[in-house]
Amino acid sequence: MSITSAIVKMAAPVPKIEDFDRYMFIGPHPDDIEVGAGATAAKLAEKGKKICFLICTDGRFGDGYAPEGTDGDKLAEIRRKEALDSAHFLGVFDVRFLNLSDGGFYTDEELTSKMAKEIGSFKPEVIFCTDPDVTSECHTDHINVGRVAKKLAFFAPFSKIMAGYGAEASDVKALAMYMTAHPNRYVKTKRFFKKQLEALFTYFPSQYPKENPASASVSLYLKLRAHEFGLRRLYGTAEGFRVLGTTQMHCLPEGGR
Repeated sequence: MSITSAIVKMAAPVPKIEDFDRYMFIGPHPDDIEVGAGATAAKLAEKGKKICFLICTDGRFGDGYAPEGTDGDKLAEIRRKEALDSAHFLGVFDVRFLNLSDGGFYTDEELTSKMAKEIGSFKPEVIFCTDPDVTSECHTDHINVGRVAKKLAFFAPFSKIMAGYGAEASDVKALAMYMTAHPNRYVKTKRFFKKQLEALFTYFPSQYPKENPASASVSLYLKLRAHEFGLRRLYGTAEGFRVLGTTQMHCLPEGGR
């Protein structure tokens, strides 16, 4: 660590995720929040925090294990119900949908305007989203949603800018990116990890049926990831996030390490 990085870290520490009261978890598709941050969401919900899930696309093209003859509209309806059931199981009852088509069939303006309005309505202190800067990520929905969420996390407190998106301002204090290659904050998950797995493999049958070979692979990956992150902090199991506070969000590259 350079001298500059060490000084920045001491002068402007990265926020601790669990120190706030209002959280918005933004997912590109139904099930992404559960995969990337489901245990953390369940833990915060049990603590009595105010939580909102915002799901940006409807999953109409994720039809690998949909019943035969299911069209896009029907699959979107199925995945919406699965997302609601899973969120309720995790203890989250404010679930919102932008109803955009997955596959990138939307404009940047649509995504930004719709997301900004929901941020202005809920007024989170912390926004969770996919990390759009992971070099291996190729899914346009993950990249687009993370990129727009980053932009709005920074602009949210600026009322005139948010008004330009047709939205109210919100005092966002931190951004926490999941599915990241460079976590700098960890949340101890304990029993909430089992709840995360149950949310995925019980409540998303259109994505993770038993006959889907990927179900076992995803389960194994999540277990390995949870234990690896846990070992980094002697937590047992944990979820890791790349967290930026308002200080780290602008002109301070050392701050987000």
